[in-house]
Amino acid sequence: MEELAENTKLWCAAAAVMAWLGGRPGRRTAAAGLGALAAAQLAANGLCKQLADRPRPPVEWIPHDEVADRPDSSSFPSGHTAAAVAFTAAVAPAWPAAGALCAVPAAMVALERVQSGAHYPSDVAAGAVIGLASAWLTRHAAAPFLRS
Repeated sequence: MEELAENTKLWCAAAAVMAWLGGRPGRRTAAAGLGALAAAQLAANGLCKQLADRPRPPVEWIPHDEVADRPDSSSFPSGHTAAAVAFTAAVAPAWPAAGALCAVPAAMVALERVQSGAHYPSDVAAGAVIGLASAWLTRHAAAPFLRS
């Protein structure tokens, strides 16, 4: 799941499918999801990781050999989780079925970040909060433009 979520490929593919299948409402929903994802990435990776220099969980805590492939950036917050939650939370109000479908891989991404040893649970929780806030801000900031 991590490789698919890397560089937001999963969410861009989901947006493409929504835009293709959903007509104009699908394109609006996809744009809202991608806007929220961009805001979450900017907040999590562009700001928070620069301010919080938290090391990754100790290698000894991880019961498998996948820990050698962890990023070198700050552990706090989880940018993958922020992106996944932002996209899903922005899509769900406009297209509940698509939101429900996106919720499954979003939850898997969040769980995988802890399981792989890349993040502490609090990093993932902070990423989820950033994702929810980004979705809320994006939907409310775009509302005046989408009423036309």
